[in-house]
Amino acid sequence: MRFNIGNQPYLKIFKKINFGVLKSIFFISSLSYFCIYFFDNIDQISFDIDLERNGINLSLSFLFCVLSIYLNAYAWKYIVKWFGKDFRSNYLVSFYVLTNILKYVPGGIWHFVERFNFIKKISNPQIALYSTLIEPYFMLSGSFLLASLGLIFSPFYFFLIFPLIFLNRKFIFLILKILGSLKGKVFEVLRLPNSKDKFEKRINIISFFPIKALLLEIGFVLTKFIGFYICLNTFYESNTLNIIFLLVIFSLSWSLGLVVPAAPGGVGVFEACLLLFVGKIIPQNIIFISLVYFRIISTSADLLLSFPFLIRKLSKKF
Repeated sequence: MRFNIGNQPYLKIFKKINFGVLKSIFFISSLSYFCIYFFDNIDQISFDIDLERNGINLSLSFLFCVLSIYLNAYAWKYIVKWFGKDFRSNYLVSFYVLTNILKYVPGGIWHFVERFNFIKKISNPQIALYSTLIEPYFMLSGSFLLASLGLIFSPFYFFLIFPLIFLNRKFIFLILKILGSLKGKVFEVLRLPNSKDKFEKRINIISFFPIKALLLEIGFVLTKFIGFYICLNTFYESNTLNIIFLLVIFSLSWSLGLVVPAAPGGVGVFEACLLLFVGKIIPQNIIFISLVYFRIISTSADLLLSFPFLIRKLSKKF
């Protein structure tokens, strides 16, 4: 099946917008808010923890973070399969998990580069490029779908379903073209031509809607949330928490951390947004401590699973 998409005017508008500057401004603002809050409330913040009492909770949070990484990896496998390349073994999943730590490297594209090169060796450049480029959109769609549960609080959340509408065989190349205009740096690093011709290659998309990949991405965000919720309950033992409200706020904050990757892994953006959105519903010092511990736990999960990859990379340099 060949997809032909013309040079739409709105793509020229996207190209004229300096998204790099906007991301940097948003990141600096978020990090400033996070730091200002910390220094203004430093007398109320304590990171002391009783490991004998809370060690099990923190361990459970770590395990859910590990599970989320594997769900994300399997989602990528099914994205690649959706584009027409099936893998009988799980070495694609293993490679994804091993390279996940590269998202913390400044630049925010090196995990994409490694995965692109890996798929290109065993498939073709088109599948490698498209499956790598579209993955964040799958994560965003899954996260927005969870956040749309906020419809019970406000009709505004209905609009968060819209990204999901375009996640199908009919519109996928339109999304890829827009993402390509936003990710020009990726094409530069991969030495790929950023032209309309690349969207006219033959890709054997196997179904109209990528249901398996989307469900796994939803599971990825959901298990991340469970890891955070366990951290929060470790420091705030209250039965008054509205879990749906927290899930909505978490999903929105995580989505903003994803689309504004000026910092490695969205550090600072996710935390500042969650602090801001929660407001005074939960004591802010409790949220702050929970966010710090959750960031340490989730990053530790990435580091632990990626440790063999890091050792192999370092051994090649020495």
